[in-house]
Amino acid sequence: MLGRPSLLLSRSGSFRPENLGQNAMAMIGNLCFTIFVVGVLVFTIIAATYQPEDPLFHPSAKITNFLTSKSNATFRADDSVVRTGEDFLGVNQTAFTTFINLNDVDVPENAAGGGVTENNLDCSGKIDDPVDCTDPDVFHLLMRAAIEKFKDIHFYRFGKPVRGSNDSSCHMAWRFRPKEGKTAAFYKDYRSFVVSRSENCTLDVVSIGDYHSGGNARKRKRKNRAGSDRTLGKLDEGFEKVTPKTEGEPIALPVVGEAVNDSLPVVESESSFGNGKYLIYSGGGDRCKSMSHYLWSFMCALGEAQYLNRTLIMDLSICLSKIYTSSGVDEEGKDFRFYFDFEHLKDSASVLDQVQFWSDWDQWHKKDRLSLHLVEDFRITPMKLSGVQDTLIMRKFGSVEPDNYWYRVCEGETESVVQRPWHLVWKSRRLMDIVSAISSRLNWDYDSAHVVRGEKARNREMWPHLAEDTSPEALLSSLQDKIDDGRNLYIATNEPYTSFFDPLKDKYSTHFLHEYKDLWDDKSEWYAETAKLNNGNPVEFDGYMRASVDTEVFFRGKKQVETFNDLTRDCKDGINTCTSSS
Repeated sequence: MLGRPSLLLSRSGSFRPENLGQNAMAMIGNLCFTIFVVGVLVFTIIAATYQPEDPLFHPSAKITNFLTSKSNATFRADDSVVRTGEDFLGVNQTAFTTFINLNDVDVPENAAGGGVTENNLDCSGKIDDPVDCTDPDVFHLLMRAAIEKFKDIHFYRFGKPVRGSNDSSCHMAWRFRPKEGKTAAFYKDYRSFVVSRSENCTLDVVSIGDYHSGGNARKRKRKNRAGSDRTLGKLDEGFEKVTPKTEGEPIALPVVGEAVNDSLPVVESESSFGNGKYLIYSGGGDRCKSMSHYLWSFMCALGEAQYLNRTLIMDLSICLSKIYTSSGVDEEGKDFRFYFDFEHLKDSASVLDQVQFWSDWDQWHKKDRLSLHLVEDFRITPMKLSGVQDTLIMRKFGSVEPDNYWYRVCEGETESVVQRPWHLVWKSRRLMDIVSAISSRLNWDYDSAHVVRGEKARNREMWPHLAEDTSPEALLSSLQDKIDDGRNLYIATNEPYTSFFDPLKDKYSTHFLHEYKDLWDDKSEWYAETAKLNNGNPVEFDGYMRASVDTEVFFRGKKQVETFNDLTRDCKDGINTCTSSS
């Protein structure tokens, strides 16, 4: 009992005036620590229970944002603009070699006027003799004629002329870019030249044929053993691929107009198959979704394969979403090569077709004791799989959306580790050849407008002004300060009735995609080559192909007018969704 008063006195002493400041600091410290502990607890609970929203219900963002953004791995669908990896190779990234000017082409000593006089030739009775297309002077004559005629392109290389379709015809190829080109790509054209000989032996170019009219100058690519050579830069003889160096790895540039060799790669021997390491994605809910969704997921799989240093086993058979088909239903059996440049992909990355892979696997896996590592949870990150030594890693996805979307693998902490290799996926060069043909028919001298109408113009709740802002009267008013009168104007649009734009013809020479349907009809090169890929069956020029070509022709206009940047104050993704990038 005697101890208690002394204890009380001891405690009461802590409340003396000289101790109040010290006590207050201690109380504040305890309070801050308590708030910190509660905050950590709340954050832990939220992190453990958080489930992300279905990304398909998010407002869409420009495909240019999600292709280049590193801050948000969640897919955001947008099919109004169709872009792939080559669209993001900026012109300032490339090291284009000096182009060929007229002054760079030698003028022969025996030149007469604009033509060339043949040496040591008695012209009497020989006016109709065959033109020697291999003569260097004829070569110079054709080069000068091409440079003088096509004033809106830069020439980078000429191929040696060859005999054309008759004795007065020569075919010649060249590598070029449009003078005001905004895309990092080269183009190849080969045309027919009609050459006449006068009575004094002077040769003159009478005419130059249309785009790709000089087929004899198109050198066919020699077929290497499929899959045996992944070296970048091999093209047909005389035209090497330009791979300008940038910071980091060199970036190969598309060359539109070359012969395409997109045969399937194969494994050459049992030993090479057994020594390989493979990754395959199986199942999931990505099938028959939009092409943007497909690409977002496919690029995740390709990125993981590269991170793990494994060959990606890919299904070249695509289900095309009903939003692109004329039938209005999803269509299976579309070939990856209809839409994308498989030659570039197989030359730049390690990929195999799954049909061929499973055939080899069934043949050799038991004999060689090849093992499989099954992963059924998308939350198992690529980092956790980096030490797996099994021959095949199979990611198997379930049936519950959205957790069965392939792109979920690349979300969260994986986003900062596994990068989607967009530079590996380019549009089909067969489609890009159509783009080049359309641009060539317009002499690469046109302006372009992208006019979005369709469903968005009808939905006044989300886009209250779009229908009026894209009416012919409004377009004439908006374009008058942007496009000069009399210009060639290519209109990329989803408006099904192009007669809607007839009032614009009073000021501009308007052009639309459907005007060039001979480039994909049953007599076209595109039709023949895609049918060959499709076991001889004709391939429909579907909605995705149309959007791809329409978009790329638009991008090649000298002046470009966008709907949501230039023609309307509505937001691209609907009311109250405008951002600085849309």
